[in-house]
Amino acid sequence: MSGIDRRRMLGNSAAVVGGIAAASVLVEPASAAPAAKGPAAKGAKVAPTDPRYPLLTTGNNQRFVARPDYVALIRSSADAEQALRTAYRDGKRVSVRSGGHCFADFVCNPEIEVILDFSEMTDVGYDPGFRAFYVEPGARLMNVYEALYKGWGVTVPGGICYSVGAGGHIAGGGYGLLSRAHGLVTDHLYAVEVVVVDDRGRVRTVVATREEDDPNRDLWWAHTGGGGGNFGLVTRYWFRSPGATGSEPADQLVSPPSKVLVSALDFSWDQLTETRFARLLKNFGAWHEQHSSPDSEYRHLSSLFNVSSKAHGSIGMFTQVDADRPNARKLLDDYNRAITAGTGIKPKALTRATGELPPMPQLAEPKEMPWLQATRLVGTNNPTITNPTSRGAHKSAYMRKNFTDQQIAALYKHMSRPDFDNPDTMLVLFSFGGQVNALAPDATANAQRSSVFKMCFQTFWEDESEDDFYLGWVRDLYEEFFARTGGVPVIGDSTDGCYINYPDRDLSDPRHNRSGVPWQTLYYKENYPRLQQVKRRWDPSDFFRHSLSIKPAKG
Repeated sequence: MSGIDRRRMLGNSAAVVGGIAAASVLVEPASAAPAAKGPAAKGAKVAPTDPRYPLLTTGNNQRFVARPDYVALIRSSADAEQALRTAYRDGKRVSVRSGGHCFADFVCNPEIEVILDFSEMTDVGYDPGFRAFYVEPGARLMNVYEALYKGWGVTVPGGICYSVGAGGHIAGGGYGLLSRAHGLVTDHLYAVEVVVVDDRGRVRTVVATREEDDPNRDLWWAHTGGGGGNFGLVTRYWFRSPGATGSEPADQLVSPPSKVLVSALDFSWDQLTETRFARLLKNFGAWHEQHSSPDSEYRHLSSLFNVSSKAHGSIGMFTQVDADRPNARKLLDDYNRAITAGTGIKPKALTRATGELPPMPQLAEPKEMPWLQATRLVGTNNPTITNPTSRGAHKSAYMRKNFTDQQIAALYKHMSRPDFDNPDTMLVLFSFGGQVNALAPDATANAQRSSVFKMCFQTFWEDESEDDFYLGWVRDLYEEFFARTGGVPVIGDSTDGCYINYPDRDLSDPRHNRSGVPWQTLYYKENYPRLQQVKRRWDPSDFFRHSLSIKPAKG
């Protein structure tokens, strides 16, 4: 933003708002989208006697439940300011929710006294003043894709699960099947609006942009992978891709392919010996190690590989490539052949839900379809991942190199254990690299910029009485998988730490993390001290905190 634009923005939209705090300064772009009007500007306060209370005191993972004094449903920036003032004045411990998919206890735990819930702030639109698209934190990813694409033919390279809230997804970095071609979601983040509180309880709303001369730029940077619930209340994000020019909205953000070529394959456990299992996974790792440079001709191809437990019966793989590429079919065919090379396995149609994939029997042979149609197909029809009644455990890792023999042996051992009969268990392998690796590690708060694929170990179950068994199972697998580095994926030649949007409290527990590497380094690498400085400036009293939150730098 030029100096003239910044003065215009401040002159037209700065306001001093009275209240309990001494002052509250609201800063918005001159042409920001209209605020909610009338009754919609203020959300409900849900107390324990309210019939909505049980729904709003837990999220997608039923392991975590809160018993707050109330849940404040936020509908506007002004509403967020007032809710924050009240909670701070009353000395309440708060948590922040956008979509409710948090894998850990950041939102729901016994210490929380007030949940600030942004699930009703769902607007998506275009702001001509910023030449950027705005997204409110409660918007679900599928709604974001629908609005951006139908309205302007653009998108952000976000995740596949339709019901994830934009607020947390973006703050943690955000990635999906378009990331190899276009980078992380936060690589396109232009600005963020945050309600903050200082150590004297003064509440204000701040807009921070990526412009080099923005005095609030550090707050923008912290939201490019620093994780949710750390610095304040995000009430709006703006997106404009770096290098965008002109004034046409369609030119300000990346466009997805008009059509994609997709395939879905099933590898039956009946065909898998330990040797074949090892070859299949090493083929995946070797291909990604070879084809994950930012300029790879395969950067427009991305795959999601669900290595389900033997109890499920099969392993599934979904692959998508930009159909507008002149050699799209060859790229896809070559990839599928590379994954099965030397295994003797005959892929079948994917006829049942597998891990994060729905049934897609029609894609046993590659099929071309509109991008948004494919996005709906993969993202909206999987009861395992989106089941709101299940309990779950999740662990992550970034991989810089292929699997070792020891890692494959550990995975096979635990996935085929005779006493393990849970079909809703998987190691999900996500294609990574490509344009994700085009940025320097400190360009955004998300520091993992040299990985070739990402992993999520996860299992789901229903009964609380089985918690110890399933938590024990996933811990045993993860710690044996990374046995050579103290039970976690340390920063090194082969692994590159963990993803904060898949939070895991075990990383802060020396019983499970025996590496001597602190959890902060595993998530943020060398960016953590800088995040601490941002925390010290914008949340010096550490009001926004959770079990893996960033701590303010010491004076």
